Amino acid sequence: MGEKLSRVAIVGTGYVGASYAFAMVNQGIASELCLIDINREKAMGDVMDLNHGLPFAPSRTKIWLGDYSDCKEADIVVLTAGANQKRGETRLDLLNKNTKIFQSIVNQVMEAGFDGIFIVATNPVDVLSYVVWKVSRMPKEKVIGSGTILDTARFRFLLGEYFQVDPKNIHAYIIGEHGDSELPVWSSADVGVIPLCDYLKKKKGFQQCDLDDIFIHVRDAAYEIIEKKEATYYAIAMALVRLTKVILNDEHSILTVSTYLDGEYGHEDVFIGVPSIVSRQGIKQILEIELNDGEKSMFNRSVQILKEMAETLDLKNLERKN
Repeated sequence: MGEKLSRVAIVGTGYVGASYAFAMVNQGIASELCLIDINREKAMGDVMDLNHGLPFAPSRTKIWLGDYSDCKEADIVVLTAGANQKRGETRLDLLNKNTKIFQSIVNQVMEAGFDGIFIVATNPVDVLSYVVWKVSRMPKEKVIGSGTILDTARFRFLLGEYFQVDPKNIHAYIIGEHGDSELPVWSSADVGVIPLCDYLKKKKGFQQCDLDDIFIHVRDAAYEIIEKKEATYYAIAMALVRLTKVILNDEHSILTVSTYLDGEYGHEDVFIGVPSIVSRQGIKQILEIELNDGEKSMFNRSVQILKEMAETLDLKNLERKN
C-alpha cells in the first residue's frame, strides 16, 4: 500500500507565495504543490520554473497550475494573496484592502469542499486569520496565522549574534500582534538552560539597554527591509515551510503562531501570536507563559488594538452562508 500523498495549495504567487513554493520544493515537504493565482500567466511561469528544478530536488513533487477546485483534496491551503505592505504603510493599514480579497478567496476554497487546515500569511495576519475563521466557519484549531513565528526567529537570531551563541539555543519569544504592538517576553527568556537575567549578571559587557535595542530592530525589521528592497519574503517563506512541515509530519512542535484565544491569557474572540503546540490536526494546545505585570499590560494593549481593528469590519456580512 502506497504512502498517502500530501497536497498543499498556495493561493497567491507573489513574492511570498513563490518563495514559499521554491523552499517547499527544495526541502521536499509535500507530494503535491498546487499554485493558484488570479494572474495565471505569472503562476504558470512559476510552475514551469519550479518543475525544471525537480532534477535537483531531494524528492519528487507534482507541481501544477490549479484552481480552487483543487483545494478539495488539499491537506493545507496557504494564503499569501493580497496587497503588499508599502513604504510608510503599517500592517494594519492593509486591512480593508485584504479583507475584501480574502472574503472572495475563502468562499471559493470552501465551496470546493476543503476540509483541511488554513495557513494565513498575508498581513495584517492576526486580523485576517480572524476573517478566514469567520468566513470559512472552520473549527478554530484549523485556522493558523503565521503570527510572530518570524518575529521570534529574528529575535533569536539577533540575541544569538549578541551573545555569540547558536540561535537554536536561544529560547525566547515575541508574542502579541505581528506588528507594532508585539512584545518580547524577557521574563521567560533563556540562553541554553540559564535564565537570560542570570546570564546578564554572569557575563561582563552585556546590558539590558542593548537588549531593548535588539527588540526595536526586531519590531521594525520589516520596515527596514521594505525600505531597502520593497518587500520581505525569504524569511517568512522559510517560516511557512517550517509550519507546513510541523503540520504534515504531526510534530507537535511549539511555534508562536496566530491562533484564536478562548479564555487563554484572560482574553477571547481574538487571533494573536502566542506559543502553541501544532500538530496534524492544527492547534493542539495554547501554552500560557507566565507574564510579569509589564508584559501583561503590553499584551493586553496588543489584544485591544487587534480587537478594535476587527470591530471595524462588518463581521455578519463576512460569515459564509450555508
